[in-house]
Amino acid sequence: MNIPILNLTPVIPEILVLSMACVVLLADLYLKESQRDLAYWLTQATLLAAWVATFVLQPEERLLVFNGLYVADTLAYVLKLFIYVVVAAVFVYSRQYLKDRALYRGEFYVLGLFAMLGMMVMVSAHNFLSIYLGLELLSLSLYAMVAIDRDSPRASEAAMKYFVLGAIASGMLLYGMSILYGLSGSLDIAEVSQYLAQHTGHSVVLIFAVSFVIVGLAFKLGAVPFHMWVPDVYHGAPTAVTVFISTAPKIAAFAMVMRLLVEALGGLHADWQQMLVLLSVLSMAIGNVIAIAQTNIKRMLAYSTISHVGFILLGLLSGTQEGYTAAMFYTLVYSIMAAGGFGMVLLLSRKGFEAENLEDFKGLNDRNPWLALMMMLLMFSMAGVPPTVGFYAKLSVLQSVVNVDMVWLAVYAVVFALVGAFYYLRVVKLMYFDSPQDKTPISQSWDVSVVVSGNGLAVLLLGIYPGGLMALCATAIGG
Repeated sequence: MNIPILNLTPVIPEILVLSMACVVLLADLYLKESQRDLAYWLTQATLLAAWVATFVLQPEERLLVFNGLYVADTLAYVLKLFIYVVVAAVFVYSRQYLKDRALYRGEFYVLGLFAMLGMMVMVSAHNFLSIYLGLELLSLSLYAMVAIDRDSPRASEAAMKYFVLGAIASGMLLYGMSILYGLSGSLDIAEVSQYLAQHTGHSVVLIFAVSFVIVGLAFKLGAVPFHMWVPDVYHGAPTAVTVFISTAPKIAAFAMVMRLLVEALGGLHADWQQMLVLLSVLSMAIGNVIAIAQTNIKRMLAYSTISHVGFILLGLLSGTQEGYTAAMFYTLVYSIMAAGGFGMVLLLSRKGFEAENLEDFKGLNDRNPWLALMMMLLMFSMAGVPPTVGFYAKLSVLQSVVNVDMVWLAVYAVVFALVGAFYYLRVVKLMYFDSPQDKTPISQSWDVSVVVSGNGLAVLLLGIYPGGLMALCATAIGG
């Protein structure tokens, strides 16, 4: 009897992350309080090893393994490399915050690694089952991370809201997938796409399936009207967890949209395009308008996230290679901006004090001019002010919708981008033109200084020289 030998080479990064998550979990049981740094450094070493393994093992051509459950292609390769970098930066930002609040335990890093493993599975999924397994691994890890501060009623409430609404959204997504399976007889993305190509008549059942899939995807992205969890979870969770939730999972969600909508349901583009137009229009309007009324910066950035999702959807709904490239570029850029923005909230916080209100940023230039400059660059980028990369990201998605003759949608997006600029520039005004209420020195370790400086300067350099990242995104989408 011939037993086929599995090609495990493409999944070595996943095996490595899974193994090290178990190592960190077991090692943490025997660590003394003074040795907690070991769990942190093991986690960072895991991320570095996974980055190197993914970079070295990049396949020369698209490769399917595990009977089509897993795909190794350029899109997965690029997104994974960015996920590792973003997660590593988040862990650097979070370290002192966790120490100050007695949350510096191995559980945070174990859950973070398992969540990242879920993202890696989602990014390389080529089957409805593997997509759903990756999504649930990510979601369950995030629910536990939100509730990691067991003594905080606000965090527990946020975790419960996230869990209940997330379960409903997962059920919707699963129901949509089950209808597609019932029609096509397959869970494989390529076979579902082939079925749709052969059955061009759009039945009511197919539209129902697409609708349920869109609901599940919109929830994971945080698009209106499935956004209700975003401000409450961002506000209620410990800020270290908020930084995590707001960054890398957005990259995985983009990958899930590409696998499900573009690769599996590309034949129904005319149907899901209209749904994405509605989600995009609502997200940009509600996200930007409600953010103006916020005094808590975590809630402000949460509504900001919703508006950015609206811009990402602009690229996706165009249905062109150019649009998908622009959406991917925007997603990667947003994850960098969100890491820096929420990371700055972590930097200004200290033991017994949460720098969550806008007033806490007053006079930051007097307290630390360099941090104020980095925050200004991040806010300018989020607002889309040239020459930061946020301007180029917005311009690229606007070009994609103009090229498919949806000029009205581009004009609408520009109007609400101008509305959104108000609350970003308000933060800059507070930092530079108001007197500080709190003159406590801001302490930071060398690694945090390096990461926050790199984070802030990256949005400027990528804005001046966006060609490299855009070309990488174009290669990933085309490959």
